[in-house]
Amino acid sequence: MGTEHTEVVGANGVRIALRVAGEPHLPPIVLVHGWAQSARAWSLQLADPELTRRFRLIAMDLRGHGDSDVPADGYDDPAAWAGDLAAVLEFAGAPAVVVGWSYGGLVITDHVRVHGTDGLAGIVLAGAITEIGKGRAGGRIGSAMRGALPDALSEDPAVALPALTGLNEGMATAAVPGALAQALLGASLSVPPAVRGALFRRTVDSAEVLAGVDVPTLVVHGTEDLVVDPSAGEFAAGKIPGATRRWVQGVGHLPFIEAAEEFNAALLRFAEERSAP
Repeated sequence: MGTEHTEVVGANGVRIALRVAGEPHLPPIVLVHGWAQSARAWSLQLADPELTRRFRLIAMDLRGHGDSDVPADGYDDPAAWAGDLAAVLEFAGAPAVVVGWSYGGLVITDHVRVHGTDGLAGIVLAGAITEIGKGRAGGRIGSAMRGALPDALSEDPAVALPALTGLNEGMATAAVPGALAQALLGASLSVPPAVRGALFRRTVDSAEVLAGVDVPTLVVHGTEDLVVDPSAGEFAAGKIPGATRRWVQGVGHLPFIEAAEEFNAALLRFAEERSAP
């Protein structure tokens, strides 16, 4: 069974595109990508035979990204992000393990902020932020992201393209398959500049929200992440009661690609523990 494409209706009627792999009767894993990316980032999980034998993987395109609708607003509203994810969880049909990469961690945090842990069997934060804004420890960025801003938000292709290319090159320390590396850059370029900028126009403090998380949580972070500083992962792990840390040595912002075999095995084990009778 290959990857299927479908969609759900999120907050305010926004159409959210999904990529789905695995049989409908299997327990769900929901995958939430990062800033200026798409569900295609999870290609090595959607194609993993062990993951898809045991679980139904559902990768969403965030609003304004990939094949989802591009509304004019809602990017600074926790309720909109929470509503979008809630719609995906409803589609999943059972409490799901939810995996958030980069900005996807903030989307999961927004869901917890608005809905609590309804629909969540467990949380995996992969190179993720849980806060955003100047001085927010849970959103601290690394040198690759600092170097890309503000040019990566520009409407001028001559300004944005070099910045986004540099950012994509800085995401990994290990080799990324060529076709997938180009797909990641293409995803960045396909997100409208207005959306790329809107996602940054937020200031979010999440310490109390994280302290209230009452489902098992795994925090995975590459030790060489130059996009989201590893201290952001430490912040989340330190606030979430009982969170497990897994630091991947020598890996950058793409642990699920750079160390796909290790990441997939860890995700499989974590999800199996959450779905056990």
